Amino acid sequence: MVERDPVIISGAGPVAMVLAVALYRQGVPFIALEMLDEPFVDQRAASHHPPTIAMLNELGLAEHMIAEGLKSPVYRFHDRVDHEMIAEFDLGDLKDEVEFPYVLQYEQYKLVRKVIELFGHDPAFDVRFSHTVTGFEQFDDHVMVKAELADGSVETLRGSYLVGCDGGRSVVRKGAGIDFAGFTYPEKFIKIGTYFDLTAHDDRIAIRNYFSHPDEWCNLFQVKGEPDKPDIWRFVVPMRVGETEEEAKSEESMQARLKRFFERDQNYEIAYANVYTVSQRVASTFNKGRVLLAGDSAHVNNPIGGMGLNGGIHDAVNLAEKLAAVWKGEGDVELLDLYTRQRHQASTEFTQAQTIANKKQLEERDPVQRKKRLADMRAMSEDKEQAKAYMRRAQLIDSVAATAAIT
Repeated sequence: MVERDPVIISGAGPVAMVLAVALYRQGVPFIALEMLDEPFVDQRAASHHPPTIAMLNELGLAEHMIAEGLKSPVYRFHDRVDHEMIAEFDLGDLKDEVEFPYVLQYEQYKLVRKVIELFGHDPAFDVRFSHTVTGFEQFDDHVMVKAELADGSVETLRGSYLVGCDGGRSVVRKGAGIDFAGFTYPEKFIKIGTYFDLTAHDDRIAIRNYFSHPDEWCNLFQVKGEPDKPDIWRFVVPMRVGETEEEAKSEESMQARLKRFFERDQNYEIAYANVYTVSQRVASTFNKGRVLLAGDSAHVNNPIGGMGLNGGIHDAVNLAEKLAAVWKGEGDVELLDLYTRQRHQASTEFTQAQTIANKKQLEERDPVQRKKRLADMRAMSEDKEQAKAYMRRAQLIDSVAATAAIT
């Protein structure tokens, strides 16, 4: 007999909500449990790569996101030492290969809000806020999940499977005893948002930019503002090792950081600032019994290149297809092992490898190696076929193809 207990999802962030939509559209009941009392508005990931947009389009989400976001076909690399643009890559060159030849700038909190706006009216789209998953117990044919409510009471729910979409400190992953190997960078990152229009200050600035510097590199990109606000430019910059959050977020420190990149007499109007600890880690397995992992609970990486959110959405779409087949009795449970094989390889050989390489590219300290890296980047951008190959890898197009080939 096919198991008819719902799938329980721990978390209601972007990966959890994409998984929920994918299951919902396939008629698989789910319950998403979120510890917060409402969707979390944070200023984390915002860049959706071409294959990710295509996946979201299949779920009926992309058209809404495109209407409200920013299309960014071009991205640029800059040398902050010599104040010159090194390379430009144009995803429009892949227009014959991908349906959406651009990156879509659309913050992850907006994706969560959009999903709830589109589907939250249906009782079958069961998202429960103020429910903190505290533990679970696995059985042969089901899993029992405990959640603490805002009033301190505990609710126990029975599910067919439990999917951890509960972040890098995942209670689900830890409860299942799954290793999370890797490392944490000694320096933290600070993200600073400003309303100042940087394109008016420097016409070499694209919507997405990467600045190399041996001491203070930067990711710089634009996101759409709220309806009553101008667009925001986000700086992601490394902090000094040992620098405290209080020091980094002081007005003096933030203004100094921004002015080192774009000097001006007036202070910048700062929209927000967040400090992050950054790690490179991958879970040893993405499935164990009736427990599954997706998104940051399965893998975390530095934000250079915008791959964390994209990899998580790829997890959700891949998992939903396999989990739906198993839940309906149309596929063998070994499909969930295939999910791990596919997405673990994607995480290690593509996301981890590329994000680590991206950071090394931007922060290279050896002057000889730095000069060579910049020269190689320029040469690659100027060779059409090399540029295309680089974009396929950097935008996770190769990752999707390689993953699909794993059996």
